Amino acid sequence: MEISEVKIRKVEGKDKFKAWVTITFDDSFRIHGLKIIEGKNGPFVAMPSRKLPNGEFLDIAYPLNEELREKIQKRVLEEYNNEG
Repeated sequence: MEISEVKIRKVEGKDKFKAWVTITFDDSFRIHGLKIIEGKNGPFVAMPSRKLPNGEFLDIAYPLNEELREKIQKRVLEEYNNEG
């Protein structure tokens, strides 16, 4: 599965929340709602999630292996950094 498109929508005025992200795989499957968050060790990509009644968050879509997670993180952060 290859990432064919990454769309970044930067957010102004939020402390740690930096951008919304949409990624497309193989020009045929799109996922909205990823976020770029500024963490203690630099920015990272958070998967789309929803808040449960108890206050916890549950990921809606997520990679099933570390290889794909790293591929998504690398590509999204490259696009984010190239936007200036």
